[in-house]
Amino acid sequence: MCFCEHTGYNIYSIMRISKYVWLAVACVTVMATSCTTQRRLTYFRDIDAASADEINKQFQQIHESKIVTGDMLTIFVSSPDMTASMPFNLPTVVFDRAGSGQMSTQQTYQSYMVDINGDVEFPVLGKIHLAGMTKSQAHDFLVEKLQPYLKECIVTINYVNYKVSVMGEVSRPGQYTISNERVSIPDALSLAGDLTPYGKRDNVLVIREENGKLQFHRLNLNDDELFKSPYYFLQQNDIVYVSPNKVRAIASSNIGTYLSIISTLVTVTTLVITLSK
Repeated sequence: MCFCEHTGYNIYSIMRISKYVWLAVACVTVMATSCTTQRRLTYFRDIDAASADEINKQFQQIHESKIVTGDMLTIFVSSPDMTASMPFNLPTVVFDRAGSGQMSTQQTYQSYMVDINGDVEFPVLGKIHLAGMTKSQAHDFLVEKLQPYLKECIVTINYVNYKVSVMGEVSRPGQYTISNERVSIPDALSLAGDLTPYGKRDNVLVIREENGKLQFHRLNLNDDELFKSPYYFLQQNDIVYVSPNKVRAIASSNIGTYLSIISTLVTVTTLVITLSK
């Protein structure tokens, strides 16, 4: 008597059982990867009117980043006497059109690289130190430096490369250029298409370089302390990383391993029964 007859099973019964096993595994997989609760997907759920009053006592409405090494700045000096202010704005050489051999020189906004020492080479004034200053402070500093040369002047400073990077469990990870130089954590996450259902709302990491050293800080999007944090407003070159939750970890690694094991067991069992018949 073969094994199948002895046990009361035949190969077709085993195959039907295998189908049910696979169906059960599929159901478990779907449940494991879709059981993120609505509560976990909600932002700012612990904030109410009372906490809002407390937040507003410490919330910084005005935020201005400081100039750091590696920044690219446009600095334009103007005055009622344009001839007098021209030496403080370097001309640039540009091509009239792509592939053309003709060139023309015109007055335009200039980009200044803040070097490793925090300095820029400025026309007439020479090397000036701007790192560590806000744009407002740099403006006042330059106006003071230019007073011996210009009775009245207007200094306009803008960032060229103000960027933040958003990584991890967001819809559109990438590097984003900020035009208004004021970006908060919610702003950055919105630019990246919001968190996916697998992103941890209570574990958002901000990586920032300060004084040549990396700083790491974790933020909870459900805690009212978020709005009081010095990391609520991002600075240029900050990196935001959204950690995956347990559901993502299971979906991306363990489920695949479990399915592989179960598949192997089903195949071996079927093979053994077939050979025993």
